[in-house]
Amino acid sequence: MILLSIHNLSLPIEDPVLKFLLVLIIILAAPLLLNKIKVPHLLGLIIAGAVIGPNGFNVLTRDSSIVVTGTTGLLYIMFLAGLEIDMGDFKKNKWKSLTFGLFTFIVPFVLGYLGGYYILNFSVLTSVLFASLFSSHTLIAYPLISKLGIAKNPAVNITVGGTMITDVLALLALAIIVGMSQGDVGTEFWVKLSVSFIVFGLIVLVIFPMIGRWFFKKVDDKISQYIFVLVMIYLAALLAELAGVEAIIGAFFAGLALNRLIPHTSSLMNRVEFVGNAIFIPFFLISVGMLIDFKVFFESWETLEVAAIMLVASIGGKYLSAIATQKTFRLSKEEGKLIFGLSSASAAATLASVMVGYNIIISETETGEPVRLLNEHILNGSILLILVSCTVSSFISMSSAQKIAEQDNEETVSGNSHEQENILLALNHESTVERMVNLGILIKAHSNTENLFALNVINEEKNESSEKNADKLLHQATDTAAAADVKIQPLKRYDNDVIIGVNNVIKEQNITDLIIALEDSKGFSPSFTDNLYNGYLQRDDVNVLVYHAIQPLATIKNHAVMIPENAHKEAGFFHALLRVWNIARNSGATITFYASEEILNILQRIIKKANIEAEFIIMSRWKDGEETAAQLKDNEALIIFMAKRGMKSYIPQMRLIPELLNKNLSDKNYLLIFPFSEFDSTNSEKRSVGNHNDFMEIGNIVNNVFR
Repeated sequence: MILLSIHNLSLPIEDPVLKFLLVLIIILAAPLLLNKIKVPHLLGLIIAGAVIGPNGFNVLTRDSSIVVTGTTGLLYIMFLAGLEIDMGDFKKNKWKSLTFGLFTFIVPFVLGYLGGYYILNFSVLTSVLFASLFSSHTLIAYPLISKLGIAKNPAVNITVGGTMITDVLALLALAIIVGMSQGDVGTEFWVKLSVSFIVFGLIVLVIFPMIGRWFFKKVDDKISQYIFVLVMIYLAALLAELAGVEAIIGAFFAGLALNRLIPHTSSLMNRVEFVGNAIFIPFFLISVGMLIDFKVFFESWETLEVAAIMLVASIGGKYLSAIATQKTFRLSKEEGKLIFGLSSASAAATLASVMVGYNIIISETETGEPVRLLNEHILNGSILLILVSCTVSSFISMSSAQKIAEQDNEETVSGNSHEQENILLALNHESTVERMVNLGILIKAHSNTENLFALNVINEEKNESSEKNADKLLHQATDTAAAADVKIQPLKRYDNDVIIGVNNVIKEQNITDLIIALEDSKGFSPSFTDNLYNGYLQRDDVNVLVYHAIQPLATIKNHAVMIPENAHKEAGFFHALLRVWNIARNSGATITFYASEEILNILQRIIKKANIEAEFIIMSRWKDGEETAAQLKDNEALIIFMAKRGMKSYIPQMRLIPELLNKNLSDKNYLLIFPFSEFDSTNSEKRSVGNHNDFMEIGNIVNNVFR
């Protein structure tokens, strides 16, 4: 008989296995239990931390292991906020974010200063630092918002941008007040702070993307890519601290730096979000809860007075700021509530500022007691502020986010829910499988969770090696998609002709988009060109994409898109255009459109409805576009809208494009798109996207993809 024994069962628990098990049980149980009673599990984790922490039942201590993992969770929240922000919308809303950032900094700051100086009788320095506590906020509810699928809502974008601004201002105020309290604020101080912050910003926002792009091009190992992301987060956090600001600003900047290198639909993004939401962020919430000590509020009326003023200044100030932002930019009532919910939580920067101020001793009393810049009443009041503000943030954010998500779903249903999308990957070569899957994931609609197919056609003679090869290719495709949390339906087809086999599957599965890939070294070989023009393109009701990939899609900075004259008159133009829009929105790459003035006007009208980062250049002659394409720079790719003979947008030079691509762009990524030329009369509903005469409607169609 084997006796199992666990040592050190006295409280607090010291056994590392038991400690970690207990934390994991809390992380597992909180969402399962609290979701049933409509309580945000974020709040449950904080309360659980308070119950098991040193100020509760003292089950666990807030030791270095909790602090380190919790710190990673805090950095993760800020990193994800920067990583998931839509850079096109961010640039579009930058003035709105700046306005909100100033509102949410100034209003709580003024309320806090008035309360500290006139009611609590603090000194000017203490009152200023006290006021700065309420200007910053922690995006503690951001994971909840992201999970509901509204991270691209303008209100969220404005709040995330404003968070960066107000946190930087609040933490700069902390650095200045600390310097003034120690008497070393002079010209040298200001120069050092300004230069160090500028250098930090340049290193993270300019050099980090260069390092990241090089790394992702050279290293394919998925584990190494994830570890690289963690290294970038902590390195940016360290550089921020060296520059004189808090680590959370560095983490947010790291998210902005890697934003374009980690596509929102990629397997790497899935890993980053999964590990953060499963482990690191819950640890942070539990560690915050461990700071809460309810006993102090029954021991001193002064603590309650300070806490009351802190709550009014922080939550009241954030509410007034959110209302002012809503009214200024004419947002909906629910979007105003969402801004308030996201910005009302005070945890990270507030706690950092309080601890710094608490540890600064400015003098001593006659009895030798230290006089701190921020006293113990403020420290204890900040703990109550964290608990109450996180509670308010969780409930308000969840309530408003759910209503916004429901409204978005209703608009999608009432808009163009008939748009059906079935994407087929025709697999043939092992070297192209992963890149084809990544392209398919990038161009698909967000709502398309089951209609992605991978096909390999096996010779009718059932050659054993061919069957094994098919299994290998299909397994690789399904594994690659599964890593991004996407399901691919593998298909094996026995036929004595590959093209006939593919066409039969197109009929059976009502395929809307067919992706075929070129081998890196061969490009457009004579046999492939013949199969393309005399085989795949013989169907008139399928959008055909021919893909040549030299480097990962995530490392592409800009896609040059050539659109021939009259392309907008083709039946499948807008369906094909939607694929380009998806590439831009899901990868974060910029798009440069080369087209006639008439088509560019249409695109500019669309972009007002569904924003992407795009530049528009008039292409008066097709030859001009070819010359521009031949001069693509590193990390740029080419997308060409093609046409078959007899279509309105067909020009004779298109027959020469395969030869020109082989000659000039063999070392570049390019994608040829052949839009379908007519509707499938047996399933016209799925082609509804191409039948809109009102070009403004396409904006709604594009928008529906991202809900």
